[in-house]
Formats: sequence, structure tokens, C-alpha cells
Amino acid sequence: MTSQSQGIQQLLQAEKRAKDKLEEAKKHKGRRLKQAKDEAMAEIDQYKLLRENEFRRIQSSIMGSQGNLAVKVEEQTAAKIQALSSSYRANKEKLTAELLNLIFNIKPEIHTNYRKFL
Repeated sequence: MTSQSQGIQQLLQAEKRAKDKLEEAKKHKGRRLKQAKDEAMAEIDQYKLLRENEFRRIQSSIMGSQGNLAVKVEEQTAAKIQALSSSYRANKEKLTAELLNLIFNIKPEIHTNYRKFL
């Protein structure tokens, strides 16, 4: 009977060692997964930072050129306004005279369609 109980004890101890090894393997796997996840997150953060820096560089080059375009547009607008103002001043008297001439020199005539009915 002692040999049987001794055999049972050995089986129980072997089972306990197997269970401990299994638990240790699960813990080790969990640590490896966590480490892999942390490494992947660090790599993702590094890649994200790289892409953000590249985006900012491209954005600043585009926005910088747009800033230059805004200045050019302002200059062109000011030049056109000045050209139109000088054209207005130069032609104001002539146009006013033509309009007054048309208003005061009316030649009353019967319309051509009205003449057909007479």
C-alpha cells in the first residue's frame, strides 16, 4: 500500500510540477505579448512622429508659398484698383458730357412699328 501511496504522491507531484510549468509558460507568454505590444506601440509612435514631421514640413512649404501668393494677390489688387481709379478720373468728364448730351438732345420720332399701323 505504501508503494501505491508513494506512486500516487509521485503522480500528484508530477502533476503539480506540470501545472507550475504550464502557469510559468502562460506568464512568460503574457510577458512576451506585452513586450511585443509595447515594442509595436513604440514603433507606431515613432512612425507617427516621422509622418507628422513630414506633414508639417510639406504644409509649411505649401503654406509659405500661399503666404507669398496672398502678398502677390494684394499687390495685383492694389495695382488694378489704382488703374481703374485713374481710368475713372480720366474718362469721368467725357462720359458725363456724353450722358448729358444724350439726355438733353432728344429727337422725338415715331416708332417704326407704330408707323406700320398708320
